[in-house]
Amino acid sequence: MRERRDTGRYKNFTRRAAMLGGAKFVLLSSLAGRMYYLQVVESDQYRMLADENRINIRLLAPPRGQVFDRFGVELASNRSNYQIVLVPEQTDSVESTLDVLAKVIEIDERERARVIREAKRKRGFVPIAVADNLSWDEFARVNVNILDLPGINLDVGETRDYPFGDVMSHVVGYVAAVSERDLITQEADPLLELPGFRIGKSGIERTYDRRVRGSAGSSRVEVNAFGRVIRELSRQDGEPGDDLMLTIDASLQRFTMERMGQESAAAVVVDIHTGDVLALASTPSFDPNAFNLGLSTEQWRALIDNERKPLNNKAVAGQFPPGSTFKMIVALAALEAGVVTPDHVVHCPGSVTLGRNKFHCWKRGGHGWLGMIEAIYKSCDVYFYDIAKKTGIERIAAMARRFGLGEVLDLDLPGEKPGLVPSKEWKLAIDGVPWQQGETLIAGIGQGYLLATPLQLAIMTARLANGGRAVKPRMVKRVVPAEPDPDADEAAAEEIAEELPSLDISRGSLAVVKKGMDLVTNHERGTAYAARIREKGMEMAGKTGTAQVRRISKAERRTRVLKNEERPWEERDHALFVAYAPVSRPRYAISVLVEHGGSGSKAAAPLARDILAEAQRLDPLGKPVGTLAGAAARRRPADADEG
Repeated sequence: MRERRDTGRYKNFTRRAAMLGGAKFVLLSSLAGRMYYLQVVESDQYRMLADENRINIRLLAPPRGQVFDRFGVELASNRSNYQIVLVPEQTDSVESTLDVLAKVIEIDERERARVIREAKRKRGFVPIAVADNLSWDEFARVNVNILDLPGINLDVGETRDYPFGDVMSHVVGYVAAVSERDLITQEADPLLELPGFRIGKSGIERTYDRRVRGSAGSSRVEVNAFGRVIRELSRQDGEPGDDLMLTIDASLQRFTMERMGQESAAAVVVDIHTGDVLALASTPSFDPNAFNLGLSTEQWRALIDNERKPLNNKAVAGQFPPGSTFKMIVALAALEAGVVTPDHVVHCPGSVTLGRNKFHCWKRGGHGWLGMIEAIYKSCDVYFYDIAKKTGIERIAAMARRFGLGEVLDLDLPGEKPGLVPSKEWKLAIDGVPWQQGETLIAGIGQGYLLATPLQLAIMTARLANGGRAVKPRMVKRVVPAEPDPDADEAAAEEIAEELPSLDISRGSLAVVKKGMDLVTNHERGTAYAARIREKGMEMAGKTGTAQVRRISKAERRTRVLKNEERPWEERDHALFVAYAPVSRPRYAISVLVEHGGSGSKAAAPLARDILAEAQRLDPLGKPVGTLAGAAARRRPADADEG
């Protein structure tokens, strides 16, 4: 009995042991299978995950593309940026290291406070920028004293440089750090997340930012569990951005800016056949390098509080009444509509009455009897009141639009404004009031609702000078991803000139207007005779304009209490002048605006004369175009020993 009981227990134990052993076998087999699956089958995936913990991939900013003028002169390039960084864990005291560094180079108190603040917030091994854009002399002094500066490291990067400074600021623009708004509005690009990365904020730098920005490189670095870099495993440099060749002639641009000085003014010079913008100036200007380095609060306040608006590109964004420079458009509208002939004469007694309103001529005693050509070169307001009334605002507006007014001309610069060419429909939509005939008379002398930019006036003049062809402005001659063919520009220029559509203006009408413009400067009674170009073969034809910014009361007309130049600056008339040269074979067109400059003949015409004369002396359309042979030099890494 007892033996049977023991035998049963043994059988039960054996069965349980077998079950337990089987369970252990199944468990071990599962573990072994899982280990095989993880270490053999999925080895590549988990190796990658492990590497992601050990290896960081960091983006590298590419060299930004350079900008050149039409002859290969650098307008925007990259230069070495000498920097100082501090690693807090390598110092005994951040404050004491900064004290010693302050004896070697100047450190702003705000920058010192920033470094100390960041040192407390960040991990000790994370480098902190102390200063950048050091001069070579400062960089060398720190190098000499580096043994007495624990935790201080020197680095050489790249920064944007504008060698022409304020001469090119409204053309090339500037770069600055990425803002929160940029991250929202810009297309997705990981480069925007890089600390210190800069993008184009104005000018060509902004318009072509994606092209000149390039594509990011990468660096694979090994880090420990705390994120400290141990070593760099591999590096792939970014692809440099494309270079740009502009239509601008740097020499003519510099001359134009210097000639305009600190006037609140704008000037545009264009090739009448291709639309190449040879000079585009707006004064006063600003130094784009200051934006790249970072403006102080005082510098920014000085720019935005300046009543002459140095940040505003008046050449493309300034909208002004065209004044008497618009009279050629009125004359063409009247001639092409057939409402008058070139022989049409009007008597100017000094004013004309319409209903209860009197419209004055600029010449108080009047011009007497005169025809169209004489009315142009003497700029008689009464004559143009008469033909504007006969022609009507709709025909005048249609002619203005044919010559590029009232529309954006799509130049490669941001912020271009369309100006305004009013019409009956526009007036009714805006004010809910019908167009009045007196408003047509005012439009006939370029006042009232009419607005134009200096760029539009330059293109208007170019279309007059080239025989009535619809030339459009261009600023970028070529985007250069590779070495260009210098002969391609000449072929392209010829092709542009041949393909320009006609404005369908009769040669006779154009001849009348151009003759009047010729006599403006080359007839002793022309309004700009004193500002004529005297050199034989370089003569210009032009038209003066003076645009009122305030209504002159009857009492002021009677008493003439203050002359225009005696009034506060903001109450003075705008001065305008448009011209082309040489008269015998036109090639260049110009418009000049002097904001609150007073008289067009006295303030604007002399500027245009000097600039057009310089353009002909330099002859930017006759020189061979540069090949940008040195453009590849920027692709070499910055030389830390450069002095």
